[in-house]
Amino acid sequence: MKSLLHLAPAAALAVQSVAGHYIFQQFSAGGTKYPAWKYIRRNSNPAWLQNGPVTDLASPDLRCNVGGGVSNGTETIALKAGDEFTFTLDTAVYHAGPISLYMSKAPGKVADYDGSGPWFKIWDWVSYTYNIPKCIPDGEYLLRIQQLGLHNPGAPPQVKVTNGGSSTPSPTALIPGAIKSNDPGYTVNIYNGNLNGYVVPGPRVFSC
Repeated sequence: MKSLLHLAPAAALAVQSVAGHYIFQQFSAGGTKYPAWKYIRRNSNPAWLQNGPVTDLASPDLRCNVGGGVSNGTETIALKAGDEFTFTLDTAVYHAGPISLYMSKAPGKVADYDGSGPWFKIWDWVSYTYNIPKCIPDGEYLLRIQQLGLHNPGAPPQVKVTNGGSSTPSPTALIPGAIKSNDPGYTVNIYNGNLNGYVVPGPRVFSC
């Protein structure tokens, strides 16, 4: 059975409004760097705010950015469990804050999935390159990257995972809801605080 992955790159979660931002708009796998928005759900922000942040922690736009809850014809890339992938942004990251990677298994075709089901986190403090967990079941997934830019989510890639295992990823969380406005890792003052012992908001990372 093959598994498909729809890419849901988050631009970045904004704690405060800033003049400029960035968005994860490009995906690489198998040694190929695909054009911007290939396999990635394009957000529907106006051109002048294409990489604007999502600031409402109760908004469904946190899943896949504004308008990313629908596929709108986005193609789905097939990856094997364990395959390496990379996200690329439209500009360099210039806000401090952790990077997190999430996945959410679609109940059917990922192109029809809005990301309203449970999400599991596969990595924290990552660069922009990681691997599909080898133990997750075959199926179609949204793959979401988020930079908490302490600061906004981008649209997700759609991925079909193959050669997977039988583990049931846990813990899971719904998005919105994974990050609370009073989470210490969200409210921390990175300029005047001590970041020793900092805990990234959201569920703990799932491990095979």
